[in-house]
Amino acid sequence: MQSRPIMDILLEEYKTLDFSMYTARDVENVLAKDTLGLEDYKVLLSKPASAYLEPMARRAQRLTLEHFGKNIGLYTPIYIANYCVNGCSYCGFNKSNHIHRAKLSLEEIETEARNIAKTKLQDILLLTGESRHQSSVEYIGEGVKILKKYFNNVGIEIYPLETQEYRYLHELGVDYLSVYQETYDTARYDEVHLSGPKKVYSYRFNAPERGLMGGLRGVSIGALLGLSDFRKDAFATGMHGYLLQRRYPAAEVCFSVPRLRPCAGGEHTRFEQVHDADLLQVMLALRIFMPFSGINLSTRESAAFRDNCLGLAPTKISAGVHTGIGGHDSEQKGDEQFEISDSRSVEEYKQYLTSRGYQYVFNDYLYVG
Repeated sequence: MQSRPIMDILLEEYKTLDFSMYTARDVENVLAKDTLGLEDYKVLLSKPASAYLEPMARRAQRLTLEHFGKNIGLYTPIYIANYCVNGCSYCGFNKSNHIHRAKLSLEEIETEARNIAKTKLQDILLLTGESRHQSSVEYIGEGVKILKKYFNNVGIEIYPLETQEYRYLHELGVDYLSVYQETYDTARYDEVHLSGPKKVYSYRFNAPERGLMGGLRGVSIGALLGLSDFRKDAFATGMHGYLLQRRYPAAEVCFSVPRLRPCAGGEHTRFEQVHDADLLQVMLALRIFMPFSGINLSTRESAAFRDNCLGLAPTKISAGVHTGIGGHDSEQKGDEQFEISDSRSVEEYKQYLTSRGYQYVFNDYLYVG
């Protein structure tokens, strides 16, 4: 019998979410367990659990050390185009925003790649705006071929594709896919995605699964915390990853926990405040619930916050980031997607990790054969 769609399972659960039913005693009972289920994960995301951040942090730190050691993977994004056909009210690339649009030529991609490679990084994430016309699969594929000459691990964060298109990019060298649902609240999703292909909730939701069916080694998923109820979106993200891992046990399922950041045209977007303690609670709950999964922390967050989280939950952290088109030691061609908060270079962040007794990792995957 064919497996029931993951989206149907998740949305059925999402509709019944009620964090108000949990108490401090429930949190204590969960923290006394060796392994957690979905119901336990809900408890750790509840408001009463916010009073237990210290014991949650101790447990998360122990699990992170046990499964990942004192190692932090380093990566950086490369934005090659910011043309977009979507009208997302929270994003700087919104097609209605009057920003400087640009697209790197293949020669410019190579220049950027060479400059980034000087930092010794081996993990790079290729990003574009969501425009098939300006950033065709073929153009992205040519970019991937260039990046693969300089970097061992190449990820993509682009518009959702069909399975055969993911397979095509995988054959050219793509290792993993980052795709965020933004919010799992279907009503809110429709409200903030005003126009464009991204308005189709189900097509985006199923992109990680299509990527895995296309042969990609791993997927990174997440919600843009603040668009809707962050506790519900955090639960849905964890459940989504949990169900993907059960269906594709060989896949590397990772999580990202981005918060809304200021961007062009996004000043008046209604969103919920997600405080540092809230974001920390989400990461700690994720680590305790999914102890083997990677957790990414980007430069959306401040240096102070990222430094304070070191060792607790994140396993992969970006450095030397530019969210404009180009800009890695060369002229920036197009405007940024959002403002970053931690502007440290790769070398500066390496030195910080070393000073804290951590090993920075450029490459955690070897190709054999």
